Amino acid sequence: MIIAALSALVAVARRRKRKHRPARAVIVSPRKSTVIQRDGAVKSVQSAELTMDLAELEQIWTPANLENLARTYWRFLSRVTLGLIRVVYSAHSRSVVLIGRPLTLLRFDAPQYTVEADHGAVRWRIRDGLLVARTGRGSGFLALDVRRGPERAGGRAEVLIEVEVANFYPAIAVGFSTPVYEMTQSVIHVLVTHAFLRSLANLDLAQSKVRRLSDQP
Repeated sequence: MIIAALSALVAVARRRKRKHRPARAVIVSPRKSTVIQRDGAVKSVQSAELTMDLAELEQIWTPANLENLARTYWRFLSRVTLGLIRVVYSAHSRSVVLIGRPLTLLRFDAPQYTVEADHGAVRWRIRDGLLVARTGRGSGFLALDVRRGPERAGGRAEVLIEVEVANFYPAIAVGFSTPVYEMTQSVIHVLVTHAFLRSLANLDLAQSKVRRLSDQP
């Protein structure tokens, strides 16, 4: 029931944004995009290729927009859940809460950034939360990775965007079973992440609340 409702919300969001998009997003996630190790650690990599005019890419390819991309991810998560899930910022953490505290689903350390000429990444260490097994607290991370590809014909450019969760130990797998996790939380994560990646074709980046990279060229 929850997965069906979320799928419907994602479909509605996609239809609303389909009219005109300045870029084209194609999901290229590997067939087995989620892998569960023997010790219960989860690794999930969801990917998309974003194609746009080279001039458009040159305009948005800045450190500040890497930070804005991170904020866009959190904004999408809130929007797709109709505000039931939101992100609470502090100086040293990011908390994903259901309605409000103390229902903290996930708590991350403040992000770490990698800024290179043709590559950028944002990485949050997973600290704890209701969705994290006690034995896995502080072990995993969430990352957004963007990498420019070679210029294409006709003045077009391509960017590979990945959303990775690694070394994550889900509490639901410990409390119930791994198959329950695979049929619920894992499916929801893939649905929401693919919808987020497709939404990037709008090139509508949210303004960062922290603006840590706003002064970098």
